[in-house]
Amino acid sequence: METVLFYLFAALAVAGALLVIVHKNPVSSAVSLVLTLFATAVLFVLLSAHFAAAIQILVYAGAIMVLFLFTVMFLNLKPGALDFDSKNMAFKGSLLLAGLFFVGYFAILAYGMAFPGGSTAALPEGFGTVEGVGMMLFTDYLLPFELTSVLILAAIIGVVAIAKRRES
Repeated sequence: METVLFYLFAALAVAGALLVIVHKNPVSSAVSLVLTLFATAVLFVLLSAHFAAAIQILVYAGAIMVLFLFTVMFLNLKPGALDFDSKNMAFKGSLLLAGLFFVGYFAILAYGMAFPGGSTAALPEGFGTVEGVGMMLFTDYLLPFELTSVLILAAIIGVVAIAKRRES
């Protein structure tokens, strides 16, 4: 049953990601991205990382998507502003697909050599729990965590500055 759920939600995540690229309307692309994020959250649940799944839904599908939609609405793009040249798109897509298959093939070869017999390492004791994620976040990844908060603060200040300039 778990394998069926994995393949179902993995296919849903890939389909949602493709819809993000295919849609011409940015709002439709954002809704497709929400679908992809929810499917990814289910994959986290299947990996027993319940906290990561909850954060995936709350932070990315909630807050970040509101920020994306706010930015799209704030820009107020004209209907033809997002058009792109689709010349040679089939060639470019097939080249990308061939590259992905190439990388995937060698990743599978490397994975098979790293784990002969298909056995993987056991999960650590606090994997996926709030305590485990918090300990890792505030010990090993403290600097990236703080730099991310500074980056978000700079983006907020930039949006306020642009909004103030448009008002005057």
